[in-house]
Amino acid sequence: MTLGDLLHSHALHTPDAPALTCGGRTMSFAELDASTDRLAAWLLGEGLKPGDRIAVQWPNGFEVVQTYFAAAKAGLIAVPINLRLKPSEIAWVIENSGAALGFAHPALGDAMQSTGIRVLPALPNLDAVAPLTESLGSADMPGVIMYTSGSTGRPKGAVLTQRALLATGEICAQMVDAYGSDIKARGLLMTPLMHSSGMFVLLASMQRGEPCVLLPTFDPAAVLDAVEQHRCTTTLTLPAMMQFVLEEQAKKPRDASSLRVIFAGGDSVPVALQERTRQLMGVTMAEGLAQTETGPTICNPRVAPKLGSLGIPNPGVDLRIVDVVTQQDVPVGEPGELLVRSPAVCSEYWCNPQATAEALRDGWFHTGDLVSRDEDGYYWFRGRLKEIIIRGGSNISPQEVEEALYTHPAVLEAGVIGKPHDVWGEVVLAVVALREGMSASELELREHARKSLADYKVPEHIHFMPTLPKGVTGKVHRKALREALAAS
Repeated sequence: MTLGDLLHSHALHTPDAPALTCGGRTMSFAELDASTDRLAAWLLGEGLKPGDRIAVQWPNGFEVVQTYFAAAKAGLIAVPINLRLKPSEIAWVIENSGAALGFAHPALGDAMQSTGIRVLPALPNLDAVAPLTESLGSADMPGVIMYTSGSTGRPKGAVLTQRALLATGEICAQMVDAYGSDIKARGLLMTPLMHSSGMFVLLASMQRGEPCVLLPTFDPAAVLDAVEQHRCTTTLTLPAMMQFVLEEQAKKPRDASSLRVIFAGGDSVPVALQERTRQLMGVTMAEGLAQTETGPTICNPRVAPKLGSLGIPNPGVDLRIVDVVTQQDVPVGEPGELLVRSPAVCSEYWCNPQATAEALRDGWFHTGDLVSRDEDGYYWFRGRLKEIIIRGGSNISPQEVEEALYTHPAVLEAGVIGKPHDVWGEVVLAVVALREGMSASELELREHARKSLADYKVPEHIHFMPTLPKGVTGKVHRKALREALAAS
């Protein structure tokens, strides 16, 4: 089965059922299927060939879903681009993916246009386009390349085949079923479709043949209004987002009785946040673990959840915890690196054989997350083998931020680490040593970094030291840096 087959099936059996709702408009499964048949034909008519890549930078809306499914039907590969990226970051994604065409919302400016590829600010008029009659996509062809920050600096493109995307949808659908298979689900999509978390909600709805309510941008009041108006039953959020939703609910309560579960992850989900969610909204927040490369892997069950834990493995997902040195399985209660084997795991990192070989070994994906497992089979997060900073569910590479700081003429050394934060989970903290005889203020360095980094990557705190601690290779030692700051 392909993504196109899944959509065709719903269009045949429940053609008038709503598939998408956004901004007061609704699109049925039949309308979505027909429009993506025409868009797929148009894309091929523009000279694109199966295997070509299409960059997409668009707020949540019908256009994004149509582009994803049309690309899959035409055998093309969608490349979502984070809405917050700056021109240099967008240029890297375009260059690395080799995208031949782009769709970018007009409000996002000319950043993608400056890369030299053809960019369209809207979907074409499809009324006169003859629809594609036979899908050119296959289950083993890449469906999307999703870029995620890595510990080596530049974002890596995780390649997800159509088979992997369907498997992700199946896992997500089973997670929803566990919290109410007897009801007609209506998913609320509050995270961006440019991010894997948004894809999880969409794929679950598509798998189940049930409607998905899209919010163009995150707004706490809009989230609660959508729950009340559309009687949404499930959603997925990040802890930082949920903090703001709860503040809004406390100020102006809405009827959230339709909700059966709120899935949460992306970074640690505080127990206090889960308890406050139940108090203010009367709904369970189910903490879990997911990655762009693996899809959802672990989630707290409806029956006998353990607050503070990640939960238990999702159906169809095999897990191991191994010693980071010996690669042997560790005993119960001992921490180690989490390894994942699942049909939802990515097939490779695009044009990056070294990163692929490091992450995918003997059929297992090495997540870089440190976890332990208790006697009852529940998993507990213990830290990160990699040094990625996770701010509000978004991955930030320390090296990428350091490189931006190094372009300032006064910066001699720079080290970047994550600092715990009550709302965002972590924020970026930079430590800088200046060149002798030169000066720069914290504000000046932050504004300099902002020229090349998305706002969420810009250091929120910058400390100055005469010199930074280094490891045996002469590189800035981030762990020692963290210890030095803690001792000061």
